[in-house]
Amino acid sequence: MFSLDRNAPTALADQIELRLRELIAGGQLPATARLMSIRQLAAQLAVSPNTVVTAYDRLMALGLIESRGTAGYYVRETRNTSLPDASALEAGEEQDGVWLAQQANDQPTGLLLASSGALPPSWLEDGVPAAVVHRGLARATAGMASRCPPQGLPDLRERIAMLLRGQGIAVDAGRILTTFGSTHAIDLICRAFLQPGDTVLVEDPGYFLMFERLRKDGIRIIPITRRPDGMDLEQLETACREHRPRLLFIQTVLHNPTGWGSSAANLHKVLVMAQQHGFLIAEDDVHGHFHSGHATRVASLSGLDRVIYYSSFCKALSPALRMGYMAADHSLLKLLMREKIYSILTTPALNEYVMLEVLSAGRWRKHLDRLNTKLMAARQVSARLLTEAGIVLDHPGEGGLFLWGKVPAGTDLELLVQDAYRNKILLVRGTTFSATRDYDAHIRFNAVISQNLRVSSYLSERLQSLAGAREVLGRAHKAASESAKRKA
Repeated sequence: MFSLDRNAPTALADQIELRLRELIAGGQLPATARLMSIRQLAAQLAVSPNTVVTAYDRLMALGLIESRGTAGYYVRETRNTSLPDASALEAGEEQDGVWLAQQANDQPTGLLLASSGALPPSWLEDGVPAAVVHRGLARATAGMASRCPPQGLPDLRERIAMLLRGQGIAVDAGRILTTFGSTHAIDLICRAFLQPGDTVLVEDPGYFLMFERLRKDGIRIIPITRRPDGMDLEQLETACREHRPRLLFIQTVLHNPTGWGSSAANLHKVLVMAQQHGFLIAEDDVHGHFHSGHATRVASLSGLDRVIYYSSFCKALSPALRMGYMAADHSLLKLLMREKIYSILTTPALNEYVMLEVLSAGRWRKHLDRLNTKLMAARQVSARLLTEAGIVLDHPGEGGLFLWGKVPAGTDLELLVQDAYRNKILLVRGTTFSATRDYDAHIRFNAVISQNLRVSSYLSERLQSLAGAREVLGRAHKAASESAKRKA
């Protein structure tokens, strides 16, 4: 029938599968043709029956052959039915939160994600090598049949607690809960502590997907202006008195989308208000890994009193692992873990064992150091290019992934982002990050991807064109006004 190359690096089962696929595709094995039995083919090729079984199993999984019990294996009949385009389904409308999240993960071919909230894949490829995955799996006593405790693997939780203690957050493994990432953490908080009609305080601008998640549950959102040193305290005090909030969501370190931090004085006053008015604080520290210095966090100032802290390894290490974590007092963590069990039961043991291997081997800290060095250099290049293109960076932030840039006065920002998208550049307007959905003249720029000259060249050309049009209109208005005065 065919022969095998025993000196080739390709496994024998792989060679059998490949040759049979070629024979089926070429018509030498037509539809309904009967294949040799497992023992017959094994004898002809001088391989073990298990090798043929492996090849046949793969061909059945591909839908190319079928087993008819004692009658043997047959080539399946194929029907030329067209499949729907997998990219045709979109979950949201252009520029809304769900749509943007989908763009970031679908990664359409040719689209430059200049406002993306993630690092490019090439920056993360060496974060979790295949060997680390294998070593992580080797830690599992039952291999791929291993189960994971709903709270998370004890050894992994201890490693995460060590990381948090290094950030000044006094916590032990008993106060850690693993999650699928920060979005999962937000979902658990909403499930555990919020009911329709509750009032929640949020930063404005802030995380757009969280706003939509809260609105979907009938939660009343009260926006508090975010400033370069933290939340607007006067607005916060007024909101506390007038609305009796149940919870506050806050990003204290490398705030998304601005990249700003928070002063210790500002956070201390936020904590005092939480005590006085009896609301919980949910602290999002997803981007804190990108802070190269010592940042102040609510969780460290409070000792986790009335604070639920959450973060993720997805942004800085691997979106494929989908690993995040939460820290809180036992009374709060118990409610969160109940919601985790209700919704997903537990996180995958494989993910947790791999993450444990990454942390135990010391790869995490080395990876972060390399990443942050590259990120700082990228920010400098992007800031220069964007400024030269006409974007104003009033407060460039403390570091991290984002640059919060303002377009010149009079620019039609809605028209700009739509035109950019038609030119295969994704720009996200400031209004998308607004809890009030009011107009905002900013764009969130990804500091890594915005190094691409396509971004600055496009902006320079479009903004100069718009400026020229505004100048012409201005002269026309001035001439018309002067003419009217003379006639008068």
